[in-house]
Amino acid sequence: MTGYRVLLVDDEAEFVDTLAERLDSRGLKIEVAYSGPEAIQKAEEKNFDAIVLDFAMPGLDGIETMKALRATNPDLQIIFLTGQATVQKSIEAMKMGATDLMEKPADIQQLLEKIEKASAKKALLVEKHVEDQLQDIMSKKGW
Repeated sequence: MTGYRVLLVDDEAEFVDTLAERLDSRGLKIEVAYSGPEAIQKAEEKNFDAIVLDFAMPGLDGIETMKALRATNPDLQIIFLTGQATVQKSIEAMKMGATDLMEKPADIQQLLEKIEKASAKKALLVEKHVEDQLQDIMSKKGW
C-alpha cells in the first residue's frame, strides 16, 4: 500500500496532522488542507487518488467542498471522515457521489482499505476515459 496520493481535509489541525503522519509512515503520499477552499485549490493543482474530507468545517463545509471538487473533477474519490454525521447528511453525501463514509476517530487499517478501494476505482475511471479517447480518435481517423 505505497504511493497512493491522498489529500486530507479537516479544520482540526492537530487531528489532520497526526493522521497525515500515520498515513505517511505507511508509504502514502499525503497532503493536508485545513479548509474547503484550500482543498479545492490543492485539487486543482495536483492529482489525488483519494480525498479524505471532514463533514463539519467552518465556512465551506464538507458537502459544499465536495460539490466544488466534483464540479471540476467528477472522478475524484471522496471519503468522508466525521464525528458529527447525521443519517440524513450521510445519505446526502453518498447520493452526491461520496465514495465512503467513516466516523472519527478513524481506525487506521479500515481507512487504509477504503483509500485502496478508492484508488482502484479511480484507476478504472481513468482507464475508461483513456479507452474512450482512443475510440474517439480511431473513429475520427476511420480505423
